[in-house]
Amino acid sequence: MDKELRKKIEEFKAYRINKPPLEIVEHYKKELLAIQDTLEIISGRWKMQIIALLCNGEFRYSELEKGLPKITPRMLSKELKDLEINELIERKVYTTIPVKVSYKLSDYGYTLVPLIIELTNWGLAHRKKIMKDKD
Repeated sequence: MDKELRKKIEEFKAYRINKPPLEIVEHYKKELLAIQDTLEIISGRWKMQIIALLCNGEFRYSELEKGLPKITPRMLSKELKDLEINELIERKVYTTIPVKVSYKLSDYGYTLVPLIIELTNWGLAHRKKIMKDKD
């Protein structure tokens, strides 16, 4: 764990509220609701992976499908619709024959980049730790 992260964790721990558990729950109700809202929007096996790919540019449906080889076409369509409804991605339809459809991250979707970076860093560190522990 790097020095900066260790410092943030220690600062967070020092901020703990010294109250009974139910008062703590009441104190953090808004934050807990915000976490729940966030997880409802980005949860699932595929959404964050789709968002991470779209951070790198515009993709056609078939390119996303190839980039996520275990996703079913039905699931990809569903996840793209959900992300579009939540204004995290933009769908662009080109008037060509055949019709071309592409997806890209919206400006609002880019607000998730810090979260993606942190999830990636944590995942890499966790994988390294688990593999090291197995040795």
